[in-house]
Amino acid sequence: MKSVDYIIVGCGLASIAFCETLKTNNKTFVVYDDASQQSSIVAAGLYNPVILKRFSEVWKAKEQLELALPMYAKIEIDLNIKLDYKLKLLRRFNSIEEQNQWLVASDKLTLEPYLSTEFIKNRNPNINTDFDFGEVLHAGRIDTKTLILEYKLSLQENEQLESEHFQYDELKINSDEINYGDYKAKHIVFAEGFGIKKNPFFKELPLNGTKGEVITIKAPDLKIDYAVKSSVFIIPMSDDLYKVGATYEWNDKTNTPTEEGKAELIKKLKIVITCDFKVVEHKAGIRPTVKDRRPLVGRHTTYKNMYVLNGLGTRGVMIAPYVAKKLYNYIENSVVLDKEIDISRFG
Repeated sequence: MKSVDYIIVGCGLASIAFCETLKTNNKTFVVYDDASQQSSIVAAGLYNPVILKRFSEVWKAKEQLELALPMYAKIEIDLNIKLDYKLKLLRRFNSIEEQNQWLVASDKLTLEPYLSTEFIKNRNPNINTDFDFGEVLHAGRIDTKTLILEYKLSLQENEQLESEHFQYDELKINSDEINYGDYKAKHIVFAEGFGIKKNPFFKELPLNGTKGEVITIKAPDLKIDYAVKSSVFIIPMSDDLYKVGATYEWNDKTNTPTEEGKAELIKKLKIVITCDFKVVEHKAGIRPTVKDRRPLVGRHTTYKNMYVLNGLGTRGVMIAPYVAKKLYNYIENSVVLDKEIDISRFG
């Protein structure tokens, strides 16, 4: 038997953040992943400290960014890859009322660092707007696809990845250790995203799952190097490619892209841009969303060496390092979890 401190199930944003926390603290681990969950790879990877629908602060935005950006910078160095792309993010106003709401929000202490009070005039003939833009400061994009693929490759090279489906019924749980396959561990952490719905230990948690579809378009005439948020987001990539999303579907729980989703995105996109474009890619994934919009972190009620790290919703890039650190300190240092993320809030 190979002995490790942790077995981790899943290899999305939550898992990677927890792996990084373990590495920082010299803990050993192995990751099991069957590549069944797509939401982290499909995600646009935008990090943005403001909820742009209501002009309000993202929960724990400052604390999240202070942990997330250094973590991604470290991974860039460790793996010799580029992940963090700083972006100007512009919110397209739909009315004078929205401009006024923006200015009111920018006076709030928590939002003042993130909302510019100088509106930006539209000078691009291929963008349709009558009411200018507001600029969000300290925004950017993490290339989540590169992150996950390269991180899994690194784990594989270090013999820390088992690319197989996790068989829950083969898990042997003792009071002082976990046994599974060739491994024995002190703890096991399930970070499976929407896959948790098939997990017999945590399937009763109220993780709903929301399907999101994203398209990539080629628009040679658009020529923008900033992201635009309207009823859809438009994020520049390279070579005249732009990622456009996203839809929200609560009933369909498959990773299969739909014609309805594509049509919805195209319809909304055509309200914002006036130039020709071609859809070159169409992806879908199930976001691990929770009814109260807070993560699912904590210990199993019966098995005291079993934990969950899940429910990152639509902002996994920002929130993953924050909740990973919270879980680690809970397990290793007996630091009590915040009630708003502890799974015990659901009884």
